[in-house]
Amino acid sequence: MSVQKSSGDAADAPAAGDRVEAAGRRPRHARQRRFPAVGDAGQARLAAARVLIVGLGATGGAVADLLARAGIGLTLVDRDYVEITNLQRQTLFAMADLDQPKAEAARRRLAAIDPELPLEVRIADLHAGNAVALGRGHDLIVDGTDNFAARFVINDAALSLGIPWVYCGAVGASGAAMAFGAQGRPCLRCLHPDPPEPGSHDTCETAGVLQPAVAMVAGLAAMEALRILLGEALPPAALQYVDAWARAYPRLAVAARADCPSCALGLLPALQPEGEGDALATVLCGRDAVQVRPPSAALDLAALAERLEPACEVELANGFIVRFRADGLVTTVFADGRAIIQGLDDGGRARGHYARWIGL
Repeated sequence: MSVQKSSGDAADAPAAGDRVEAAGRRPRHARQRRFPAVGDAGQARLAAARVLIVGLGATGGAVADLLARAGIGLTLVDRDYVEITNLQRQTLFAMADLDQPKAEAARRRLAAIDPELPLEVRIADLHAGNAVALGRGHDLIVDGTDNFAARFVINDAALSLGIPWVYCGAVGASGAAMAFGAQGRPCLRCLHPDPPEPGSHDTCETAGVLQPAVAMVAGLAAMEALRILLGEALPPAALQYVDAWARAYPRLAVAARADCPSCALGLLPALQPEGEGDALATVLCGRDAVQVRPPSAALDLAALAERLEPACEVELANGFIVRFRADGLVTTVFADGRAIIQGLDDGGRARGHYARWIGL
């Protein structure tokens, strides 16, 4: 009996932007290339693109996974480390990643999926002083943060660089996603003229979160990213809501504002030295913790651990972070000088604790 070759076999031949993983295997992105909007040319565009993902928690990590599997080079930025409570919803991480910086743990996971994928890591806190530098050289920014202060900084940095960005977030059983700045679209400040007041909206810590809602929102954000990178026309500007529990999917149309200080007037207030995202001490909502970011950067973590050991309990020193317990507080210090101090919610007290034990 003769076997007839499928007419799709030719479509599985390697093309620009794709790779054959081993002799006799089909190219990694063969099925993706068959989608009409992708094809050989689209796959080449995706392979040439570079995306900055800021925040690698639930939504940011899920988007990173989707874009990495699509063959897109990524720069991974996150300020935090993996905790056991993350594992319920942050699908890039496993038990072996506990106490590791999220950006580095994410890189290892994505490199295991595709060893040839271009991946860069920045264990850092995005703020007004470094956002433009972090974004430079990228085609798109994806928001995986958990606070609006950082999102306003991303918004203004993207405008400064002339590149689009994708917002996404999920809490409880709902969330939302929207592309800003692409194809003449409005910006975040057109939707929210002023950042929401701290504590005025739910967080994963205060309202919980269900993983299916995260997956749905991340899928929407990743699809927006793919459309932008492929040069496809986007639908009319709107914030797409998802209520996974109620199975409701409303859209809120968003129009550009002629008086917007960011995209219309070009003032970019979040990038000013005293902008919304540039506070030295940041209360991490719902976590009973404060992040302190000192003016100077770079710490010798090994030397810090050695200096601290006679005076307090050093719980962890793994090359990426030093964690110590002192004055009833647990402090995690990163190599860029930042510290997350657990057990308080007062910025002034956090700065004093930092000055006493680490030095300002």
